[in-house]
Amino acid sequence: MKALGNHLKYLTLFAILPVAAFLCLLPLILTSGPMKPVPAFETVKESYRRSEAILLDRHGEIIYEMRVDEKGRRLEWTKLAEISPALIYAVIHVEDRRFYKHHGIDWNALAASAFKNAISRKTRGASTITMQLASLLDRKLRPGKLRKTLRQKWAQILAARNIEKSWSKVQILEAYLNLISYRSELQGVRAASKGLFGKEPSGLNEPESLLLASLITSPNAEAEQVAQRAYGIAKSVGSPTKYDDFRNLAEERLSLPYRIKPAVVLAPHVAHMLLSKGKTRITSTLDGRFQKAAYELLNHHLLLLRESNVTDGAILVAENRTGEILVYLANSGITSGAPWMDGIIASRQAGSTLKPFLYELAIEKKLLTPASVLEDSPLHIPTPNGLYVPQNYDNLFKGHVSVRTALSASMNIPAVRTLLLLGVEPFVERLKKLGFESLTQDAEYYGYSIALGSADITLKELTNAYRTLANGGRWSALKLTFDDKATWPAQVLDKEGAYIVSHILSDREARSSTFGLENPLSTRFWTAVKTGTSKDMRDNWCVGYSRTYTVGVWVGNFSGQPMRNVSGVTGAAPLWLEMMNYLHSGTPSSPPKAPANIVFADVSFESDVEPPRKDCFIRGTEPASTVRLNELHQKARITYPTDGTLIALDPEIPEDLQRIPFQFKPALQRYEWVLNDKRTGSSDPLFLWKPEKGCFRLSIVDKEDRVIDSVALTVK
Repeated sequence: MKALGNHLKYLTLFAILPVAAFLCLLPLILTSGPMKPVPAFETVKESYRRSEAILLDRHGEIIYEMRVDEKGRRLEWTKLAEISPALIYAVIHVEDRRFYKHHGIDWNALAASAFKNAISRKTRGASTITMQLASLLDRKLRPGKLRKTLRQKWAQILAARNIEKSWSKVQILEAYLNLISYRSELQGVRAASKGLFGKEPSGLNEPESLLLASLITSPNAEAEQVAQRAYGIAKSVGSPTKYDDFRNLAEERLSLPYRIKPAVVLAPHVAHMLLSKGKTRITSTLDGRFQKAAYELLNHHLLLLRESNVTDGAILVAENRTGEILVYLANSGITSGAPWMDGIIASRQAGSTLKPFLYELAIEKKLLTPASVLEDSPLHIPTPNGLYVPQNYDNLFKGHVSVRTALSASMNIPAVRTLLLLGVEPFVERLKKLGFESLTQDAEYYGYSIALGSADITLKELTNAYRTLANGGRWSALKLTFDDKATWPAQVLDKEGAYIVSHILSDREARSSTFGLENPLSTRFWTAVKTGTSKDMRDNWCVGYSRTYTVGVWVGNFSGQPMRNVSGVTGAAPLWLEMMNYLHSGTPSSPPKAPANIVFADVSFESDVEPPRKDCFIRGTEPASTVRLNELHQKARITYPTDGTLIALDPEIPEDLQRIPFQFKPALQRYEWVLNDKRTGSSDPLFLWKPEKGCFRLSIVDKEDRVIDSVALTVK
């Protein structure tokens, strides 16, 4: 009888608690101010921010994700339809069993919670999913260091009611699952699912869903506690999953740091360049399909070159007309020895890749034509640092060769002879105008070896310089985003010179003397291409262009180690060919139209140095008869003294008998010697000068008083 009385007392208390709770809250109801408006579901969804910034390709596809928010890990918003039904059921069962029956507040649960809290020290919450969502949307509704105040609780109740009036149950549940924290810094169902289980939310099975639901109440609980809670939930829903299964799963997934594997990693270096500027979503000019193909081709090619000690490479593809970069592959990724290195902007020795610009300048200035004959023979050039003795790649000499053959076959000695004709300073200045910002020194620093590419340049600079050739000599900057300010194209090269060089670089037959007719530089469609290998086999280049694209490829080692047995056609060239073939799998490429001032003429050579052919010329430079084998294409130079020479007079020799020899070569024409702007009256190739103490500027001038060469010397 006494027990029955106690039971009725508790029932009475249980019945009046909601009324008592309401009376306690009544002063708050009467004194509370206006409620903060509840945001619309779409507003909440649009204001949701991932912790990762994303890089998009030109078609809007994600090609890289980079974390920029260190406060929490959030991935993209997940629709309720994309979440496993097992997880949805588990969350509702754990957090709010009457979710679909109430209108924001579960008064029964609230009364039970009040009753439990009144008779026990162990508190129990009664917040519905909607009430929890209200706290997630408004920081003021969240508890402080202790528990929520009555005023906060009442405001939370009102907010929940307002949410239920304007949101659907689907929207409430979807927002809740995307905004709550599950474990450590993992916020939102996608981050939790991928971080803990390595899968999308739609793929969660029942044990995983129960484990994830059990984390909501205590996100940072020990793995053993989470397993016990998950097992308890499993029993209440009738799941056959055993405790040991939960314990093993919790130990495996919760004991170690989480890891979210990026969905796509195609352009990390571009992402770090663009997303580090504070933006969280940027559309680049890259083409994800081309970028992925380049990545696969590069890694496959490096695998083939492993025996030759080649571990790194880079590919850059630009659209000729716009300058938009379509492929920016800075290295091979995880297979690279230095995956953080950017092979597109790393400075490397240019090798023979600068020769087209050397010959273009000589052709532009009408010093040479494609049919001009140069001598491929041993060459010794005196310099202040000693003799410069260039060598050909194969250490052989071909004798007399035309400019077309010299450039196509990438011969070294003719290139140096061309630089002697032009002068180092004009060539270096031309390269700087082509955008080679890496060339920061004056011409004297680079010397004659720059004809063979001794200077350090970047793949980005080199590719854009070749794109200038493809565009008929018009230079403009490359672009990685559509927001980049367009640079007005500058006519850096004469269009006639650019056309002739392109014509030579596309001449399969002319390059056959070095590379053979069948080689990786030959495409089924029109292209112009050049290879280059740096000193000591440390860098290998292949850069070329079609009517639509310019492709630059570099292979080597970021460590600086030399390659083994790698030439221009076995290193970068096969990769260039595969990339170009992929780009043109459905796009034709026809030869460019010749400028109006270009003429084609039949050419024959004295002594049958090369077979007769039809060649292209700037109008007025075409040969009127057989091309003769002479050395008029060599500019006269002062061979002694060299620039900067210091001469000490011998005190043991009488002054009247002392002489200093002045000499210029080749001695095909007469040039007058001029010393400190005073004519000496001598035009002999070898002039013996009676020395005087002092500093002098020694020059040779032609009949029109033009300075052909000049050096400085000091006599003490």
